[in-house]
Amino acid sequence: MRFLPPARLLLLLLTFIAIGAGSAYAAGTTPTYNYIGAATLEARLKAGEAIHLLDIQVEEEYAKHHIKGATPTHAYPVKSEADRGKLSAAIAQINADSAPVVIVCPRGAGSATRTYDYLLTQGIAAARLLILEKGQEGWSCAPLTEGK
Repeated sequence: MRFLPPARLLLLLLTFIAIGAGSAYAAGTTPTYNYIGAATLEARLKAGEAIHLLDIQVEEEYAKHHIKGATPTHAYPVKSEADRGKLSAAIAQINADSAPVVIVCPRGAGSATRTYDYLLTQGIAAARLLILEKGQEGWSCAPLTEGK
């Protein structure tokens, strides 16, 4: 039985690793999301820009605090078909124009990206979709906040 010299074995191994890494990169394994900071959103809202605010917080959290004009969906955590179904009512409203869509979730993390991904599957362009950085938790503009 013949073995490859260590240098050739190492070269072969590195080649396979490079091919695998290139394939993973080409497959787009890391999705890219668009984010908007609270200060930027505040300025755009105060300027009167048309923006869809899609709030996915649970009902209790939405009642405590939400951005004025937000559409409540109560779809959090957006993990099941039932959760995604709660977003369906807002899709017709979103498709009625070309205004940007800001997804507001409790902290701007996993549920927001799942909402973003779902909206993409519903034909809403990625260029229109934004996630509020740090979610409702990071929103501190009292004049544009409603709730108990």
